[in-house]
Amino acid sequence: MNTGKNLPELFSDMVEHLSTLFLKEVRLAKTEASEKVHQATGAIVYAAMGGLILLAGFLVLLDSAVAWLVEFGLDIEWSTLAVGLVVALIGFILLRKGMNDIKAASLTPKRTVAQLRSDGRAAREQF
Repeated sequence: MNTGKNLPELFSDMVEHLSTLFLKEVRLAKTEASEKVHQATGAIVYAAMGGLILLAGFLVLLDSAVAWLVEFGLDIEWSTLAVGLVVALIGFILLRKGMNDIKAASLTPKRTVAQLRSDGRAAREQF
């Protein structure tokens, strides 16, 4: 295969192509990250609004639970403490689950990483 170029020119072309490829991969990573941030922002707004409304309803239900325990003869202080402890325990369990589900791997831009690995293999094959 004779391209009419000598070895230094071929090497220079390869380096130029690899640097162009790297720059395109960086642009892809930025675009992918931007898409994920935009998607997350919209979801966070709706989640926050829903969370506030849910909180109001939950507080009314907790007050009803305390009143229900008082109706069964428990003092208001003990009723409030019992409901508060149950809610705190459930909240702690949910918090722990959520923290365990958030992993760095789930936030990785998978397409970009896969493409960079593929490009790295192709570059090694060229050498």
